[in-house]
Amino acid sequence: MESVLQTRAAASPRVGGGALPWYLTLSVLGSTSIVIGVLWDISWHATIGRDTFWTPAHLAIYLGGVLAGLSCGWLALKTTFAGNEAERAASVRFWGFRAPLGAWVSIWGAIAMLTSAPFDDWWHNAYGLDVEILSPPHIVLALGMIAIQVGTLLMALALQNRVPGTLRRRLSLTCAYTGGVLLAMVVTMFMEYSDFNEQHTATFYKVSSSAYPLLLAAIAYAVRLRWPATTAAAAFTAVRLAMTWILPLFPATPMLAPIFNPVTHMWPPPFPILLIVPAVAFDLLLQRFRDRSGWLLAPALGAAFTGLFLLVQWYFSALMLTPFGRNGFFAADHWMYSSRLADWRYRFWHLDTDPLTPAAVAVCFLLAAVSVRIGLWCGAWMARVKR
Repeated sequence: MESVLQTRAAASPRVGGGALPWYLTLSVLGSTSIVIGVLWDISWHATIGRDTFWTPAHLAIYLGGVLAGLSCGWLALKTTFAGNEAERAASVRFWGFRAPLGAWVSIWGAIAMLTSAPFDDWWHNAYGLDVEILSPPHIVLALGMIAIQVGTLLMALALQNRVPGTLRRRLSLTCAYTGGVLLAMVVTMFMEYSDFNEQHTATFYKVSSSAYPLLLAAIAYAVRLRWPATTAAAAFTAVRLAMTWILPLFPATPMLAPIFNPVTHMWPPPFPILLIVPAVAFDLLLQRFRDRSGWLLAPALGAAFTGLFLLVQWYFSALMLTPFGRNGFFAADHWMYSSRLADWRYRFWHLDTDPLTPAAVAVCFLLAAVSVRIGLWCGAWMARVKR
């Protein structure tokens, strides 16, 4: 049955030509628009405050949800009522309708995003500006956005795993790019723990070791490229750098009191964390030891992540608190309009209450190993997805 499915899918003009299927292209654009909108929205809040729900940043976020939701919804209707035998065989049945598994995940994400919109508007009207990124409506919104990105990744993986020929490499690159966009979304969710001033604390490295190895390991195992994790980390870095460098080019002034730091341009998201370094290590290790047991790979990859990420991020964060980081390239020392500026900007925080001790490093290693093991399980499943 599997060989028949592969033959029929490859023969389909919608997946066997030189171009990506249109619904996948729109979903990738929607995923990208979501991340751009989220980073833009954080910058908007840090620079201007919250003036109306209908900001350009919010429109970019919900445009991404609409693009993914409508394209996947149309795909479900098309597959159910007018799909050929190959398209129906490569779909999942849900409530009498048929669509690829990734499409269903994206549809759920779009519904969650649209549901969160009035909740978020009410929340701001009741409580004002958010004091943290993960407010209740933002959690609902974040789950929806991540679902769209996961759904897009699953659609691309399903095609990669069953379509032979020249399109496979393009689909693999699409998988890696979508994985990078998903990585950017997850890193953004933990931005409030990731100030450069907090990158000598145990909490920063524990959070990083819990979340990021899972994604890197899953992508490295499932995407059929020689350097899948590196490509995904490069995509994450490129998206973040684009927003870090472009947003400050636009003038803006605060509109919501109290204003202690009268900024004149859009606040840039911080320079991205250096995940590309452990990503290269993941690819190198999996190129050589991919066939080994996941129980042996997990501690090796976990140690690689913990050691390399701690090494590069520890010293890089120290650099960012010096005058060498205060330029247009690194974009350090930018603060939101409500910050009371003082010498605390150039010091590491919480070193007395949350130090990175050897015991904390050991905990980081254990968290990274568990995260990698889960990521390898996910990656092995993702490598077999065909619907």
